[in-house]
Amino acid sequence: MNRNRMADLLKGLAVIFMIQVHLVELFATTDIYMSWIGKISLFLGGPPAAPVFMVVMGYYFAMSKRTMKGGVIRGLKLILLGFLLNVGLNLHLFFKIVNGSIVTSPWPYLFGVDILFLAGLSLIILSIVKHYFKLKLWPYVILLAFVFIVQIFDSSARQTGVLAYFKAYFMGDSIWWSYFPLIPWLAYPTAGFIFYIIKNQVDVSYKNYRSYLVLFSGIITIIFISYGVNISAELSEYYHHGILFFLYTSCFLIFYAIGVEMITHMEGTWLSRWIEWLGIHVTAVYVIQWLLIGNIATTIYKTQGYGQLAFWFVVVLIVTSAGVLIWNRIKRFVSF
Repeated sequence: MNRNRMADLLKGLAVIFMIQVHLVELFATTDIYMSWIGKISLFLGGPPAAPVFMVVMGYYFAMSKRTMKGGVIRGLKLILLGFLLNVGLNLHLFFKIVNGSIVTSPWPYLFGVDILFLAGLSLIILSIVKHYFKLKLWPYVILLAFVFIVQIFDSSARQTGVLAYFKAYFMGDSIWWSYFPLIPWLAYPTAGFIFYIIKNQVDVSYKNYRSYLVLFSGIITIIFISYGVNISAELSEYYHHGILFFLYTSCFLIFYAIGVEMITHMEGTWLSRWIEWLGIHVTAVYVIQWLLIGNIATTIYKTQGYGQLAFWFVVVLIVTSAGVLIWNRIKRFVSF
């Protein structure tokens, strides 16, 4: 399959936005985190980050020839990688818990529902639906609607104990370590899947409607920007948002993606090529940056000022890029 510059650039930008928001969440002082700069950081780590990953994943999974078995296996591998990443990024914290210097429960950190779990579970579900319904539009529209219907009518009591850890993967409202539960986040890969079907099965010329899409999505994005920023800045609201924020994010992504597409028509620079390279290797980039940030955060949690945050941002980008280069060399000789 030929590389798509737009998709790679979107993913590369998304992982950069995620790196900066992870630094602000874990390294920045409370004053910075609560400031307007902190809110902008959280917004950049919101709509143009995780939703982009999921929409692009859904789009390309619809395009792929991967069988149900292949999709399920890929999903299970991502879930396993999620558990391994939880161990790796919290390794320093676990050592502190074992030696008694930090007193807290390790289980929420071991079973925290990060985006790799969401990606794995989403691939498994979409693989099953695709196997039985191929590229018919209506099953995916129903799946998308089902996500928010379940959320609206969920009346289950707050779970505790083992049940809370299980529920966190599917609907984790009020469970702080449930960052990317299936409800509502399954909506994004499903939306990407739907977009691929419409693009390829409906006789619509995108170029004829691009100016209208830019105008409409741009107006919605700008008018409701304070809403988008406020939801993104309140992490519990962001991770467990409803259909209104999904609709806002969808409009934002249309506006944003068209802007990124325009960049791809320009001559590439070293910066754009590097960002695309990050997008090509986005899973490795995501894992390595978390291994760095997660373990360093145990020592300097919420103590860093503006200059220190800028320093760490550059360091993490450089070390992560070097780590990806090393990992790519290792993969040539090791079969997984």
